[in-house]
Parts: sequence; structure tokens; C-alpha cells
Amino acid sequence: MREVAAEAGVSLRVVQYYFGSKHRLLVEALRMLHEENDRRARARMAHLHDAGDLRAVLRAVLVEFLPLDEQRAVALRVFTAYFVRSLTDPAVAEVFLHGEQEMESLVATLIRGAGAVRPGVDPVREADLLVSGVTGLGLDVLYGRRTMAGVRATIDYHLDRIFA
Repeated sequence: MREVAAEAGVSLRVVQYYFGSKHRLLVEALRMLHEENDRRARARMAHLHDAGDLRAVLRAVLVEFLPLDEQRAVALRVFTAYFVRSLTDPAVAEVFLHGEQEMESLVATLIRGAGAVRPGVDPVREADLLVSGVTGLGLDVLYGRRTMAGVRATIDYHLDRIFA
């Protein structure tokens, strides 16, 4: 809490008053990180949605999970740390795994809306696999096990498999 206060340029008492505990500070930081990442992602993809190419929007949504720049690399590391903590901390789990699976729902909606889906494709199952897979591939990029070009090729491969 001292480090947060120093970084914010306020007294430790202000941070303690506002958050009450280190745990509450962590939970609120996670909530703020979710909101900031959502805002940035929407801003980066706004032009694609206006163009009406839902497949391009879908690809852009998936690519947003990747550590394309320092901000997204840090966010992926932080989310991974929070994920591990959420396994034993119900308050963090509530924020981290909040409500419905919003990203999976968005991806499934984009698959349905993009049209020309191959027969037998279940958009919900594909969305589950794509979101989980791209998240894991992003971690592999952080570890240096995969290249960004290779991950993009994998995303395109799976999108080609879904769409006719």
C-alpha cells in the first residue's frame, strides 16, 4: 500500500482510507484493469465494426488477447497472476470470473453474425475454444515459445475452418 501511495503521490492514510485493506486494493485494481483493457480494446476496434466486416472484427477481438505491445503484455502477466490468486480467493474470483463469459459470448455472436459458417459448426463451442486457445497462445508468446506471426497464422487457420 505504501508503494501505491507513493506512486499516486498521496499519503498512505488516503490509500488506507479509500481501500481499507490490501486485499480490497487488489480487487479494485483488477476491476480497474478489466475496465481499462475493455476501453482500449473497443477504441482499437471501433473502425472495424463500422466497416461491417464481422470476420475482421472477430479476428481483431481474438488478437486483442495477444501481447502485441507492452501494455497488453503487462496486462496478460497481471491477469495470469490474478487468475492464479482467484483459485483460492473468492473475492478475486468474483471479479476475475465475473458473471457470464462475456468474451466467449461476444465471439459466438460474431461467428453467428459473420455468416457463411460451415455446416455443423457450433458457435458457442468454437468461441470457448478460440478464447481459451488464444489466451494460452498469448502466454506462449510471452514465454518465447511461439511467435506472434505463428499465433496469427493459427487464428487464421481456425477462422478458415469455421467459415466456408
